[in-house]
Amino acid sequence: MLKDKVVIIIGGSGLIGKAFINSTIKNHAIAINADLTKPNIEQKCEFINTDITKQNSLDSLIEQVSQKYGKIDAVVNSAYPRTKSFSNHFFDVDYDDFCLNTNLQLGGAFLVMQRFAKYFKTQGYGNIITLSSIQGVVAPKFQTYEGTQMSSPVAYSAIKAGVIHLSRYLAKYLKGANIRVNCISPGGILDNQNEIFLKQYKDVCLSKGMLDPSDICGALIFLLSDYSQFINGQNIIIDDGFCL
Repeated sequence: MLKDKVVIIIGGSGLIGKAFINSTIKNHAIAINADLTKPNIEQKCEFINTDITKQNSLDSLIEQVSQKYGKIDAVVNSAYPRTKSFSNHFFDVDYDDFCLNTNLQLGGAFLVMQRFAKYFKTQGYGNIITLSSIQGVVAPKFQTYEGTQMSSPVAYSAIKAGVIHLSRYLAKYLKGANIRVNCISPGGILDNQNEIFLKQYKDVCLSKGMLDPSDICGALIFLLSDYSQFINGQNIIIDDGFCL
């Protein structure tokens, strides 16, 4: 479906990013992993050190890839920069830390969109896909955290809601430019979470509950493919019914 498409996966060393890399390669795309750290597994793709909070880093990434391959078909932003205190409960969140996390994630998402949109306008076409979350769509279901030390970070909800609306804004702003901008909002992703939480989370879903990273890849491949050429400004939710 993606034969010879040049696709940059930002955050390709992360939990979801690694699945995105594997899936795009399996669908015959030329994948590039743009991340701050190399993956802890072998990937059959090029790695380019990239910081989404630095304009010169993103401009360098675009220049390197476009010069080597002659084009960039799509960028996928799955980066997840955050501080160590990102997951603090609401009353324990420091104002400066809230602002820093918002700057890292939402500010970084803005910068990725801006730099790639500029390049794609010059190229004459492009495809921007950003990862949001169900927490950007609906309020957290706090009952799923009862009996655990876990909670849903307040900055996360603000950031992911912002990412969805940034995508809509940019899609509309780029009307007529032959550039698509869409979002994917996954449900919770399995990552060695507390068993109590996993059960309670599953109770508010329809079947599986928490998802594997590979469960998100079908939507990604669809949005990267020509089958979705008239899907623009949308947020695709993959959550096993969590948001119902």
